[in-house]
Amino acid sequence: MNDVANVWKKCSACKKNILLGAQYYECSVSTCTSERTGYVFCSVACWEAHVPGANHRSSAGAIEKYAPKTLEARRIIPSSAPSATTTGKASSMSHEVLVVVSKMKQYIRETSEFNTSEDVNQVLSNMIRIACDRAIEKAKSQGRKTVMAKDFSF
Repeated sequence: MNDVANVWKKCSACKKNILLGAQYYECSVSTCTSERTGYVFCSVACWEAHVPGANHRSSAGAIEKYAPKTLEARRIIPSSAPSATTTGKASSMSHEVLVVVSKMKQYIRETSEFNTSEDVNQVLSNMIRIACDRAIEKAKSQGRKTVMAKDFSF
């Protein structure tokens, strides 16, 4: 195989290829490793280059890891995500965040004084998709082309 076929990801700092099975580094700060950012670095020097702009505390570190050996081993969508809609149609919104994240985080903060993890956005969006798909099916079974509040049930 040529190198292009062996590429897993690109270094977030220098953009060099990180090959399948190769050693790489992740930042120990959770926001740097979230699905949205997903920073990976080919060397400790590249990780260090990212730290000044990331506003990390002094406790941040580079974690040594190894890329998967095959492309099939890459991260897949969480199991809470619907694999296919009940309507059978694909949507351009199938991976978009469907919640107003700032409002959801504010609600959690005000009612509990808790922080909210970045992965909550996608989980809640997937729950909304599932509820919408069920409501669509209910409206369809009643011969309507309008989804109504009564179509949603918990």
